[in-house]
Amino acid sequence: MVDGAIDTEFIESTFPERYALKDQDGILNPKHIADNYWHLHCQPRDAWTHELDLRPYMESW
Repeated sequence: MVDGAIDTEFIESTFPERYALKDQDGILNPKHIADNYWHLHCQPRDAWTHELDLRPYMESW
């Protein structure tokens, strides 16, 4: 699950107050999301991930 704003032109133009948090790790970098999905693809079968949540660092939950 990706739970947060992603660094895109849409977020920059539609939610400028959220985009301003980019330098404070307030939105997700698409490359880092892709890195996580690649890790899932390559994971060994004996240590399987069943659930993964991706959130920005500064997100409080």
